Amino acid sequence: MLKYKRILLKISGEALIGTKSSGIDPVRLKDYAKEIHEVAEMGIEIGIVIGGGNIFRGVSGVSKGFDRVKADYMGMLATVINGLALQSAIEATGIPCNLFSAIKMEPFAEYYCKPKVMEALQTKHVVILTAGTGNPFFTTDTASALRAVELEAEVMLKGTRVDGVFTADPEKDPSAVKYDEISFAEAIEKQLHIMDITAFAMCRENNLPVIVFNMNRKGTLKKLISGEKVGTLVKN
Repeated sequence: MLKYKRILLKISGEALIGTKSSGIDPVRLKDYAKEIHEVAEMGIEIGIVIGGGNIFRGVSGVSKGFDRVKADYMGMLATVINGLALQSAIEATGIPCNLFSAIKMEPFAEYYCKPKVMEALQTKHVVILTAGTGNPFFTTDTASALRAVELEAEVMLKGTRVDGVFTADPEKDPSAVKYDEISFAEAIEKQLHIMDITAFAMCRENNLPVIVFNMNRKGTLKKLISGEKVGTLVKN
């Protein structure tokens, strides 16, 4: 019994680093493609928003002297590089995959347009949505929330390196306790940095549940789709 028909999966750029110090780990990329392939084979419609932090992060660029707007555009370009890599890996598994960009980048990426993306989803193509929202000052978390609402996804799945939302950073504090479920209001009140406040507001206002889970645990994505309780559910 499948719990969802259409999902929006957010993958951070940093997750693609894997065992490398930066850039893209081909082993990690292949693992992610396999996980996505398994879910696509179940008939799930999958939209993916990918970050670019493994290559360049706009906010950190500002601290190094870059103009904020130019730095954010550099970050958007980084997401397109990651998107191309992921598209190639997914297609290698035998699943059709379309790459869209919020900034015009033909011929290697289609310009984002909801009807085109919906058509691709409904024909069981995986779609990768890059370049964020196409605007500076917005994170890929916000882009994920926006695309999830716009494409009428039933849930936003935020793949991370940890098993869900904790009282503190579990990678720094071994005593941190995991939440199985938490409301948007409580997460904001406790300043749990799951997503930026703009993304939170969009999910909350549109009643879009978010599940934070460990993307690096093999089989976890499939378990989520099958209705198993994995990670942390954030909802109204």
